[in-house]
Amino acid sequence: MKVTEHIEAAKGKTLFSFEIIPPQKGKSIQELYDNIDPLMDFNPPFIDVTTSREEFIYVDKGNGLLDKKLTRMRPGTLGICASIKHKYTVDTVPHVLCGGFTKEETEYLLVDCHYLGINNVMALRGDAMKDEQSFVPKSGGNNFAVDLVQQIDQLNQGKYLHDVMHIDNKADFCIGVAGYPEKHLESPSLISDLKRLKEKVDAGADYVVTQMFFDNAKYFEFVDKARAMGIMVPIIPGIKPIAVQRHLQILPQIFRIDLPEDLIHAVDQCKTNAEIKQVGIEWAIQQSLELKAAGVPVLHYYSMGKSENIRQIASKVF
Repeated sequence: MKVTEHIEAAKGKTLFSFEIIPPQKGKSIQELYDNIDPLMDFNPPFIDVTTSREEFIYVDKGNGLLDKKLTRMRPGTLGICASIKHKYTVDTVPHVLCGGFTKEETEYLLVDCHYLGINNVMALRGDAMKDEQSFVPKSGGNNFAVDLVQQIDQLNQGKYLHDVMHIDNKADFCIGVAGYPEKHLESPSLISDLKRLKEKVDAGADYVVTQMFFDNAKYFEFVDKARAMGIMVPIIPGIKPIAVQRHLQILPQIFRIDLPEDLIHAVDQCKTNAEIKQVGIEWAIQQSLELKAAGVPVLHYYSMGKSENIRQIASKVF
């Protein structure tokens, strides 16, 4: 089923979903299963699987020489989606990026998804590579998420990039896109960012999942402004619990988000990471309960492959 169909079938009940990252290549998928298993008790209708950007590594050639190589440390998104779909009988949502992929490679990926019965995708521009000051699209690739949405929508209509052929089995992807309650870090204002979101929805996006936030007022304001702008698709809040002290520094730095003073104070009072993790769990529980009471369609949790804190949160919310 499509994500939007799951939302419609729930008839106003808030659903539970979460997002995982593929293991590093060479690592077993069993650890991923071990973290998914406890969360299946909360009946997620779908699970997102991220896609990593490529990165440069330096291989020692001896004699003091290094060879610069481009690689992906966490490949396997589509394989993991297929494996999870088969193992747990749950819908999966692979993240499809502009960055690092040509339009042809994207089309091949979408064809594979269609053959595997995967009919939900999350269309994202992706971040800049670690050694880039700003995002640079791959030659022959999509520049922006709206371009990627347009490509997927064209495929839904049976229109491939170059081939003219008779189509008797069109794809029918449900397209998710990202929204930013505190605006995208590259956007000059929230209104400007919402205009970009409206472009993605007008191009064919079916639902929105937000970046993490820690103040629900930011989400409610975002939804109100989106609705006023004519964005009427489901807007799913994304929740990430604080887990360690350094989250106070790296989350605002990477995602350009504000942390509430009460949360900062509570974390600063902790003496161990275990205490910080518990603060993060309690904060996320209160966030989730308020959002659920407001009737959000889905609560989507960023697990980063670790499930224990998400399990504790879900056990108090669902």
